[in-house]
Amino acid sequence: MKKNYYDILEINKNASQEIVEKAYKTLAKKYHPDLQDDILKKDAEIKMKEINEAYNIISHPDKRKLYDEELKKDEALEKIAEYNSYQKNIENIKKQNQNYMQTELDNLKKQNEEYNRKKQEELYRFEQEKKQAIQKAYYDAYIQDLKSRGYKIRYKKTLKDYFRIFITIIVTFIVLFLIFQIPFVKNFFIEHLGVLKNLF
Repeated sequence: MKKNYYDILEINKNASQEIVEKAYKTLAKKYHPDLQDDILKKDAEIKMKEINEAYNIISHPDKRKLYDEELKKDEALEKIAEYNSYQKNIENIKKQNQNYMQTELDNLKKQNEEYNRKKQEELYRFEQEKKQAIQKAYYDAYIQDLKSRGYKIRYKKTLKDYFRIFITIIVTFIVLFLIFQIPFVKNFFIEHLGVLKNLF
């Protein structure tokens, strides 16, 4: 964008020629290099150059008219650029929102699928337990009916039952053996039951 000469002269765009003259004189007195300290002289020269440039355009009606037209174009272009930037930001926000919503929907879908899967598993487990309970109830009722008619029920032993009995016998034997190793127990049996003398 071009330099804003109105801002440099510290005046309004609609300022009259008289106000332009007055503003120029005021700024010339304020920033004239000859009236500044040595440290501020260089900055004052740059500032004064800008003031003169601005005054040269704004004080001349034809130049001012051309400058105003260019300034309007620049301002219009700037507004268009701002609008485009605003639209771009809006589009970015829309995309971010869409991405966020899609992510949330995907998460909800996954959660729903996981929930349904767990419910299906629970339902399957419940159906299995119910089935087993019904079978057991029928079996118990059948056994009870047989018992009420005077039948003796013998349960067929499984391999697991035989294994349990075997382990029980082994453990019992080890426990008894260890008890017999206690001195006062051993002596008691030797004194009262001479039969065990040869065994230990």
